Amino acid sequence: MTVLRQVIACILVQGSLIAAAPLGAAPPAARDFAARPEVRAFIDEMVETQDFDRKALLRDFHAARPQRDVIAAMQRPLLEPPKWYEYSRRLLSARRIDGGVAWWNDNADVLARAEAQFGVPAEVIVAIVGVETDYGRNVGKYRAFDALATLAFDYPRRAAFFRGELRDYLLLTRALGVPPRTLEGSFAGALGVPQFMPGSYRSFAVDFDGDGRIDLWKSPADVAGSVANFLARHDWQPGQPALLPALIAPEARDDAMRRLDGGISERRALELWAADGVTAAVVPDTLAGEPVGLLMLEEAGDGQDAASFRIACHNFYVLTRYNRSRLYATAVWDLAQAIRAQRGEPPH
Repeated sequence: MTVLRQVIACILVQGSLIAAAPLGAAPPAARDFAARPEVRAFIDEMVETQDFDRKALLRDFHAARPQRDVIAAMQRPLLEPPKWYEYSRRLLSARRIDGGVAWWNDNADVLARAEAQFGVPAEVIVAIVGVETDYGRNVGKYRAFDALATLAFDYPRRAAFFRGELRDYLLLTRALGVPPRTLEGSFAGALGVPQFMPGSYRSFAVDFDGDGRIDLWKSPADVAGSVANFLARHDWQPGQPALLPALIAPEARDDAMRRLDGGISERRALELWAADGVTAAVVPDTLAGEPVGLLMLEEAGDGQDAASFRIACHNFYVLTRYNRSRLYATAVWDLAQAIRAQRGEPPH
């Protein structure tokens, strides 16, 4: 292939058009990862800094298969950001709530132990598992090594991030004692029932069942403990809510809307919000002095009246450390409250 054709092929791959390869084929520049200089440099680094076996890594990368649909999924354009009423419909369905009650009932002891140790309510742990993988039903079918290698070397926009995750993945599989090409996950390389990226798996996953191995696929105890540890390590505040209903004076509504950027405002003291006509329906004592944000959620209907508002407390922002989306964090919180109510638990 000439240099010009290589350049053209690279441009097409990065634009997710990939016209230089027939449908179903790997991008021409990436058919054999092990032959690529940037991959060889990565292997050198793993050998020199992490004491990996060069021949074993060369075999793994030679056997890896670039995943065109992974690149396409990462580059899939959002013509319009989803609205809350659209996003929440599936995640807050009766089936999802009932599934959460069942998962809680099946794992009540480990959830109670996780709540006691880490301070994260059982319903929040359950809701994250429900939103991420529908309680383990959809953990992903992509070979994680192939997906991460593709993103590390064929997705320039976030190559540095995914090379770090690929490095963590190789260290993780070595620690678990499994070959790199055996684990499956999401198209982005997220692993197990709670969908931890490899770096999070290594940093936050815990052996909560005490069997000497951290298994986020088959051990509900490890799943519950790891989710709780992740949130606790990101400064979850026990006893605090994540969201509260907001009350906005009619004359303050336009100014409140102007403060929103992507559906959420900057954080300010409750006293400042109150001076501008925005208050929480109920203010727990634990929120005294805490800066909070104003969250807007799109409801079905027309115009500004088709919106609801919440006060976003500290724990809401902790939930966004799991997934940096206001809709995700809201869905987790609302699902948690619905599961708790359905199970007949008294409100906190």
